[in-house]
Amino acid sequence: MSDIEIARKATLAPLAAVAAKLGIPDTALEFYGKTKAKIDPAALPKARKPGKLILVTAINPTKAGEGKTTTTIGLGDALNRIGKRTAICLREPSLGPCFGQKGGATGGGHAQIVPMADINLHFTGDIHAIGTAHNLLAALVDNHVYWGKSPAVDPKRVLWPRVMDMNDRALRDLVAGLGAGNGAARQTRFDITTASEVMAILCLASDAHDLEKRLARIVVADNKDGSFVTASDLKASGAMAALLKEAIKPNLVQTLENNPVFVHGGPFANIAHGCNSAIATKMALGLADYTVTEAGFGADLGAEKFLDIKCRQAGLAPDLAVVVATVRALKLQGGADAKALGTEDVAAVERGLANLVRHVENLRKFGLPVLVAINAFTTDTDAEWRAIEKACAAAGTQAIRAQHWAKGSAGAEDLARAAVALIEKETARYKPLYSDDLKLKEKIETIAREIYRAGSVSFSSAAAKRLAALEKAGFGHLPVCMAKTQYSFAADPDLKGAPSGHDVPVREVRLSAGAGFVVALAGDVMTMPGLPRVPAAEAIGLTANGEIDGIF
Repeated sequence: MSDIEIARKATLAPLAAVAAKLGIPDTALEFYGKTKAKIDPAALPKARKPGKLILVTAINPTKAGEGKTTTTIGLGDALNRIGKRTAICLREPSLGPCFGQKGGATGGGHAQIVPMADINLHFTGDIHAIGTAHNLLAALVDNHVYWGKSPAVDPKRVLWPRVMDMNDRALRDLVAGLGAGNGAARQTRFDITTASEVMAILCLASDAHDLEKRLARIVVADNKDGSFVTASDLKASGAMAALLKEAIKPNLVQTLENNPVFVHGGPFANIAHGCNSAIATKMALGLADYTVTEAGFGADLGAEKFLDIKCRQAGLAPDLAVVVATVRALKLQGGADAKALGTEDVAAVERGLANLVRHVENLRKFGLPVLVAINAFTTDTDAEWRAIEKACAAAGTQAIRAQHWAKGSAGAEDLARAAVALIEKETARYKPLYSDDLKLKEKIETIAREIYRAGSVSFSSAAAKRLAALEKAGFGHLPVCMAKTQYSFAADPDLKGAPSGHDVPVREVRLSAGAGFVVALAGDVMTMPGLPRVPAAEAIGLTANGEIDGIF
């Protein structure tokens, strides 16, 4: 049975009853139909002492992903199953992957959030609102140039692109303003909405007031005199904040087992910071005894950014990191052919285990206890599982087999009990990887050396020049958001396993002043993905009953 068929057969509880599990009153719910709601923070009871925070991350994935979201949901359900008051915090799915190659982002099998199709497509409109606010600013920039307003903006130095929540490689590099009366012709681009700084701002803002202040700080252009032009200079932040008035409120849905889930914000982890909103995470921590959240892609990307950017800005301190590993991803990291991942190959698993062990070692550098979750597939064998358990034991951590996809919370009960036991046994001592006072270049080099185990970082002349300019302008204290491939510790996606001594080529640097970080683009990573040869969109449609079908 497919994921969407399982979701379609689910018995949903009244959302007010789901909310009540966390003490959320009916007055705080703003319904979008019967199965989705936004939560008004002002209507919530006074927050209790924050509960425990569990971060779910993963090894470097295959192109299909390793079930990190599925494991987050399964673990959250299992914690509720063993009597722990638990909330789950996830990102909102982007239409790009839904219609592309990776598919949706609502879990799978019997560890899903519902209504699955609604969440994967338009949901409550947050991503659309973010895209509209972003593109409003783009229109205001071009209009400012057209009318020659002050401060004067050199059209050749405009930095702010446009965005769309779709994979469309044709929009990566284009010329705008062609034709008489259409403004100054200039080279520009589209990014996917999940890479927008507005998305990052919404996910890092503490409230609506902070949101507007951050929007005002967005740098949209450089001037010839070296000054920056901001959204505040264009008087844009008020209108942008108005468009995001509802989007800043967290969304509430439920799992197949009727447990509460906050789904809010959706930055990609390979090109953005990869975490759900700080508002939703803090809300969950104030309502639940345990909060389970995820960080996108492998721990070298999502977890590093969660710990160095989100936790630093939001004042969060995780109590445990869970690393999701699959037999198939370990085989790929061990050099197995991608077409043979469903056949037993213990030797390839053993070679790939260096990748898993390195992620465990890296997370310990942040002062976190670490647990490994083996997301089980039907093609796995006992011998392959034993190899993982043996290697993890040698590395000083425990690997737990989890079968939540097939069995729901019952299949992740051992994982939940192990997580609680480790949190109670070992106190986390979270600390970021680097200090604020390091120079931007040194922060990039620290991440490359400590997390990627690189031997060097090479900066293009443009990247080096931009870093120097940002330091001079007073942005040197900001953390760094690395944008690179998710398939490897290196910038080369084909460099599998646990490479060391490689070079990380930083080709471009972008300032996200409102979000509060500097983006360093390494290798060939794109901020506007493309569709595969056979897009998932080809299989999506409506049934005879008018229901959405084909999403996976």
